[in-house]
Amino acid sequence: MPRIVDLKKNVDPSLDQPWHQIESTPKDWDDIGRQELHRMLSCLHLIRTFEETLLQLESEGLVHGPVHSSIGHEGAAVGSVGALRSSDLLTGSHRGHHHFLVKGIGYLTGGTFDIAGDSLSEEIKTFLYRSMAEIMGLSPGFGGGRGGSMHLQWIESGAYGTNAIVGGGVPLAAGLAWSKKREGQDDVVFTFLGDGSANIGSVPETMNLASLWRLPLCFFIENNGYAVATALSEATHEMRLSARGQAFGIPAFRVDGMDPVAVRLATRMALDTMRAGNGPALIEAMVYRYFHHSGGLPGSAFGYRRKDEEQEWRQRDSSSRVAAELIDRKWLSQDENEQIRSAFEQVMQDAAGRLTEKDGNKRRVIPAMWPSTEFCDQGVRGDLSEMNGLRYEEVETASGPVEEVKFIDVVSRVMDRRMEQDERIVLFGEDIHRLKGGTNGATRGLFDRYPGRVIPTPISEQAFAGVGCGLAMRGKYRPVVEFMYPDFSLVAADQVFNQIAKARHMFGGKNGVPLVLRTKCAIGTGYGSQHSMEPAGLYAMWPGWRIVAPSTPFDYVGLMNSALQCEDPVLVIEHVALYGASGPGPTQDFDYFIPLGKAKVVRPGNRITVLTYLAMTPLAVQAADELGLDVEVIDLRSLDRAGLDWATIEASVRKTNNVVVLEQSGLTVSYGAMLTDEVQRRCFDWLDSPVQRIHGGEASPTVSKILERAAFVGLEEIRGGLLKAAHEAGLKPAAE
Repeated sequence: MPRIVDLKKNVDPSLDQPWHQIESTPKDWDDIGRQELHRMLSCLHLIRTFEETLLQLESEGLVHGPVHSSIGHEGAAVGSVGALRSSDLLTGSHRGHHHFLVKGIGYLTGGTFDIAGDSLSEEIKTFLYRSMAEIMGLSPGFGGGRGGSMHLQWIESGAYGTNAIVGGGVPLAAGLAWSKKREGQDDVVFTFLGDGSANIGSVPETMNLASLWRLPLCFFIENNGYAVATALSEATHEMRLSARGQAFGIPAFRVDGMDPVAVRLATRMALDTMRAGNGPALIEAMVYRYFHHSGGLPGSAFGYRRKDEEQEWRQRDSSSRVAAELIDRKWLSQDENEQIRSAFEQVMQDAAGRLTEKDGNKRRVIPAMWPSTEFCDQGVRGDLSEMNGLRYEEVETASGPVEEVKFIDVVSRVMDRRMEQDERIVLFGEDIHRLKGGTNGATRGLFDRYPGRVIPTPISEQAFAGVGCGLAMRGKYRPVVEFMYPDFSLVAADQVFNQIAKARHMFGGKNGVPLVLRTKCAIGTGYGSQHSMEPAGLYAMWPGWRIVAPSTPFDYVGLMNSALQCEDPVLVIEHVALYGASGPGPTQDFDYFIPLGKAKVVRPGNRITVLTYLAMTPLAVQAADELGLDVEVIDLRSLDRAGLDWATIEASVRKTNNVVVLEQSGLTVSYGAMLTDEVQRRCFDWLDSPVQRIHGGEASPTVSKILERAAFVGLEEIRGGLLKAAHEAGLKPAAE
């Protein structure tokens, strides 16, 4: 027989957290009281009539895109969000109308929820109208119609956005909670997710971070039993999703979500834990969506649910339950209940009437309500007005002393200077507190000098990238996130590309996402296919990102300062081949800036233009010097589409009439392919021959020293490429 040890005896008491099912009693309903139950009922009717109006509009073809109705989930929102302060925050899932409505109403009423359908304030009516407009994709909406049903955001109210990506808003909520904890005002953050979200990697990653950092974050799981048409039993063996809290030492509560009083009790317990500084909590509310994943048909119409199951859940309806409890206590009559509902129905019809008009026997959207097509690309990124008045410098005219300095030294020194000057800057990344400043020394000394602002993370890029996004959206911090290698961007792809890159635009273009992502290109170090990516081509595909790639210590300081000033997310690409090299850089002045979107001619010439960046810049200059070619080398410095300096590029092309695009990496996810296409379309009339390219092979670099070297561009390939371009341009190298 094996020896069996009771592991629970050895559990850290702080990790042995409660896991309780919370049920309400008649006394609990009495204690909630007449006034609060009336408020709950009003909110329940408001949500229901709002959703029914939307479903009617959707059935008439007046809503473009999905309507993820929250009918059946109302009790969970009223019981939980109704207990929050205006200063508490939340993020939501794609099914989030109910949370958004309750948070907005709470904000507008100062948390009293004193609303009646026949006497709503104009502010609340406008809020409902704008919410409906956003879901319909119309310009009066909070995001100008861009967000629709799945991207509802009203930051002033504390609603930081619903999210179309399953689990996508959960890491963002951890960033908001980190912000709230640091502010020290015992505010909390709720992140609402469905049962399907519980199985996606970002959720347990974020639970781990929230528990590790003791964040005031509630993971509120609305378990309606189905992820679209897949039953929970088909997705996980342990269907009590609240059990997952135990794995991370998070107190967890399971509750009937159709009972808003029970939800309120569980929420109060969670709030007590979080407001006391004891870390996160988890609530699993058992609810039921009355209709299919989207639209107004029942799930049984699609064959994955039984009609009797749907009827059983409808008999437990939360608004009917609250009305019945009030009527039983003689606190409400049936006529009064119907009057409340009728009043809200009229409010919602009035809101719809402001957005639609008669069109024969049908309705149509009032044409003036559609967004202008000019709004399509507005707000993809900011206008850089935050850069006005900065002191720009170039190495040739620097006002401070410049000497030969080691590249890696200025990486840590400029961050030291900025953290000293700006308390908003916080750093997140793996091993950035150890190894004398991370794996390459980029954060040397910062952990000790700035306690609480250099945050080592577990290996969970998706979670801590999302934390950075949430912090940036909060607007009070300047998060700097480090990916040890750019290949890890693919691990965090949802947060990097679906969240950070798109957030400003998809929520209407008003609010910035001031985040800096640092990463290093490690081609040539023998780290193989999964640690050798050059990320410019990948990030350039996403218009929300600005990208800089400094090639000298002086440029690094100026571009990093600009990145930390920018209200858009900025990728700062570094290169291990430059870390150990020396070049001109500051020794005292670390406060100057280099403009985003400004290239630099680093070697003047007249016959061939070479467009390059990062570690290829000094090699291009070296090769041209050795060959004695009349080549102009332009260091692009800013690589995103909005940051390409076409004035400098086109002036050079008009002069040389020949272009070579030089990049170190290969054909796949190639930055050079995009740049070549742009140059040929913009400069076609000035070109004597097609744009030529110098690039690596098709395969990713592998570990073998010989095979790795064959995969990427070095000095030999640059010489060969320049000689080929010179031959086609009729140039003879001086070396011949």
